[in-house]
Amino acid sequence: MRAVVYKGPFEVAVEEVDDPRIQHPNDALVRVTSTAICGSDLHMYEGRTAAEPGIVFGHENLGVIEETGEGVTTLGKGDRVVMPFNVACGFCKNCSAGYTGFCLTVNPGFAGGAYGYVAMGPYTGGQAEYVRVPYADFNCLKLPQGTEKETDFVLLADIFPTGYHGNELADVRPGDTVAVYGAGPVGLMAAYSAMLRGASKVFVVDRVAERLQKAEEIGAVPVDFTQGSPAEQIREQTGGQGTDKGIDAVGYQAQAQGPDEDREEPAVVLNSLVDTVRPTGALGVPGLYVPSDPGGPDEQARKGMLMVAVGRLFEKGLRMGTGQCNVKRYNRHLRDLIIEDRAKPSFVVSHELPLDEASSAYEKFDKRVEGYTKVVLHPQAA
Repeated sequence: MRAVVYKGPFEVAVEEVDDPRIQHPNDALVRVTSTAICGSDLHMYEGRTAAEPGIVFGHENLGVIEETGEGVTTLGKGDRVVMPFNVACGFCKNCSAGYTGFCLTVNPGFAGGAYGYVAMGPYTGGQAEYVRVPYADFNCLKLPQGTEKETDFVLLADIFPTGYHGNELADVRPGDTVAVYGAGPVGLMAAYSAMLRGASKVFVVDRVAERLQKAEEIGAVPVDFTQGSPAEQIREQTGGQGTDKGIDAVGYQAQAQGPDEDREEPAVVLNSLVDTVRPTGALGVPGLYVPSDPGGPDEQARKGMLMVAVGRLFEKGLRMGTGQCNVKRYNRHLRDLIIEDRAKPSFVVSHELPLDEASSAYEKFDKRVEGYTKVVLHPQAA
C-alpha cells in the first residue's frame, strides 16, 4: 500500500510499504478514507524527537472496516469508524479509570500508545491506504454510514477531543473567562470547546494573522503577542484581574515574545499563563512537552527541563492539569454533537488533499504558509 514515510528532518515521501494484516483476533483492518496531519507530526518532521527514518506517520484516522479478527464482536465489514489517536486495551488499571491515553498494556514499559508516533509502540500510522486497529471493539467509534460530515468526524481522532481536554484540565465552567495560548488547530478547538461549555469570554493568543482571524470568526477575542505582553493585553480587558482559566495549546516549541520573537523559548507560554490567570484560577496544558528535545535552545531544554515560575504559580494558588488527551472519554458525546449539528469543528480544516500531495502539505503546514491551518489527506482519492 501507499503510505507517508518519514525520511529524515523536513522530509517525508509517499512510498509503497507492506500491507497491514490481522495479527490478533481482536484486530480490525480499516481502509482509510481521511487522515489528518497533526501539529504533533511536525515535531517528528522537524527532527525534534528521536524518530528514526522509516516511520509511517498518521494518528488521526477515519475509514471503513475491511476485515475483522474472529474475536471482534461489535463491528463488521463496511462499518464507518474513527479511531482515537490513543491505542488502548480497555481493561488495564488506567483504561478502566478512563485514562486511555496512558494505557499500561499496549506499549510495555511506557504508559500510552499511539499510531505512527515515536516511542508510542509498534503501531503503523494511518497516513496510508489501510491501518490495523488493535483491540478494535474498544478503539473504533462507529459513525453514520456514508461520507457526510467526513471532515468533522476525522477531527474526533485527536484535535477536537484534545481541545476539549484542555478545558477539562482547566476545569472550565459556564460563565468563566478563558485565555487560550495558541491559535493552531488544537488552540482553536480549545477556544471552540470553551464556548460549547458556556465560557463568557475567550481570548486566543497567537501572532499568525490568519489564525487569529479564525479565532475571531468563532467569537473569540484575538490577542497578537507581537503587539505587547499578551498577559497585559488580557488584563486590560478583564478589569485588571486576568482570566479565570487558561489553556496552553502550544507546548515546548513556543516562540519568544518581544524583540526576540523568532527565538524559541520553551517555557514562555507556561509563564505567560501564570501571569494571565487570576489568583486561585486553573491552567490546562494539553500542549506537548517532552522529556528530551534534540533541537532545544539550551542544554536544560534539551533535557526537557524548563524554567517555570513555580514560586509565582504557588503564590497565586493556581492549579495545573497536564497530559495528553484520553480521547475515549470525550469522543462519543462530541460525535453526537456533530451528528445533531450542535458542533462543526471542521471550520479549522484549510486543505483536503490526496495522499500523494503529503510531502508538499507537510512543508507548507510546517511553514504556516498559504493559509495552511489543518490538512486532511484522502488516501483513496485519485
